[in-house]
Amino acid sequence: MWSHWQYSTPGWLTLSPRPTQLYRWTQGIHVISGTAAIPLLLVKLWSVFPRLFARPPRGARARILTLLERGSIAVLMGSALFMLVSGTLNIIGWYPWEFSFRQTHGAMAWVAIGSVLVHVAVKLPVIREAWGEPVEPASPERTPVDVDAPTRRDVLRGAFLASGLAVVLTAGQAVPWLRRISVFSVRPGDGPQDLPINRTARSAGTSTSALDPDWVLEVTGADRTVRLTRDDLLAMPQRTHRLPIACVEGWSRSAVWTGVPLRDVIALAGAGPRTDVVVRSLQTKGAFGSSRVVGNVVADPRTLLALQLNGETLDIEHGYPCRLIAPNRPGVFQTKWLNRLEVQA
Repeated sequence: MWSHWQYSTPGWLTLSPRPTQLYRWTQGIHVISGTAAIPLLLVKLWSVFPRLFARPPRGARARILTLLERGSIAVLMGSALFMLVSGTLNIIGWYPWEFSFRQTHGAMAWVAIGSVLVHVAVKLPVIREAWGEPVEPASPERTPVDVDAPTRRDVLRGAFLASGLAVVLTAGQAVPWLRRISVFSVRPGDGPQDLPINRTARSAGTSTSALDPDWVLEVTGADRTVRLTRDDLLAMPQRTHRLPIACVEGWSRSAVWTGVPLRDVIALAGAGPRTDVVVRSLQTKGAFGSSRVVGNVVADPRTLLALQLNGETLDIEHGYPCRLIAPNRPGVFQTKWLNRLEVQA
């Protein structure tokens, strides 16, 4: 929900730049827990699928409860499969569909939550009865078939072992100390200046325009417009901060950014430090070519128009000649290849 609110912020919520790592933590937990759920879901499917086709009991009340139970299970399994399959494809950056992943993923999450609540309500009497029973009821007589068949405890152990292994092998894209052993991480850390990228300058249509020697950053305020070259920005007081890039796909990295505070730049156009600003990119292809920075984020001195990354001139793949970097903000809103700032009244 926090990730969805970052994209479509409800009116009652004011997003804060603090704590700096919040979006990184929430999105990392989101993707890691989703990965861990995959083997657990497969085990759940294995255990409940035959029960969907068992003969219903007699009696109107029992049949209604059975219908609710099976319906909630079917909806839960369908929504869970959709969530995990589409989420996994999102992580690897493959979108073989026409609908909006983010909106559909969020809507289906509520479907899954609702089906869980219905299922728990229907099964509550059974849950109460079974809660105090041992996992494996003692049986003095066990046939060879019983010995060879896996017990519930064996199945649970195998499921949690597979879940833990899936996490260890993929979580390195969000957890730095797991990076060396997470062999299945989609973005373990490779990229220019030791930072992964999602969209290249070529795919965004900025390969030429970003390197234009006549590039200027246009800052429009209520009463005047200012045009700044890159040298003008470099001549202003610079700040350096260590800030994370955290992507909706689940990967995140911290890096050292150097640049001019956004509030200092808009002040040149007569804007106050807590004014909303729309930042626009040279980008001509793909989504997220612009984003809105709310006033409390603009006022934070760590919200920069970055000119350097990890002590080097910003690479074109990371947004040269100038990009936005702000704390506690999704990576798609850390707009690259800036060419215009629009101060909002």
